[in-house]
Amino acid sequence: MKSSSTHFIVRLKKQKEDALEFIIDEYMPLVKTIAVKVLHGMRQPDIDECVNDVFLTVWQNAHQFHGERQDFKKWIGMIAKYKAIDRYRQAKRQQEREQSDERLVEKASTFRTEESILKQEERNELLAAISRLQDDDRDIFLMKYYLELSNGEIADTLGLSKAAVDNRLYRGKKILATNLKGKELLI
Repeated sequence: MKSSSTHFIVRLKKQKEDALEFIIDEYMPLVKTIAVKVLHGMRQPDIDECVNDVFLTVWQNAHQFHGERQDFKKWIGMIAKYKAIDRYRQAKRQQEREQSDERLVEKASTFRTEESILKQEERNELLAAISRLQDDDRDIFLMKYYLELSNGEIADTLGLSKAAVDNRLYRGKKILATNLKGKELLI
């Protein structure tokens, strides 16, 4: 038996699919108009999902409807209105969360930028302090911490003993520490 405008409510309450098809054909323009009006400016997939939610709610809650055909139109219209309002609120909350996330990312990138600037300034201060060392000590520091040579390689390159390189690094660190009072060394 096919649903018609006279007995679709009874068939819907019995969960007959032809009743749902009749309702979709009959009330789609009404439901879609309400959804579009409430959800103006939103994406089409959000509107389509809202319309689908309306018909799913009607299908699942048909047993709660009591009335005639003209009452059904009001009932489905109210469901459409409230589902659209719910969808609108969800979208707004989601948008606020995304904006909040964007602000956090922006703050984090600002922090990283400031951090990199501070590291660069510290590195420049350290290089300036190293440049004030004696020539041999400056060369040893640059080879050790910028060229990352071992103490043995530095000793071979400069014609010094490994112990002499170790002593000069130790004394140079003490000199740098007093020159850069309170600053953390990057080496």
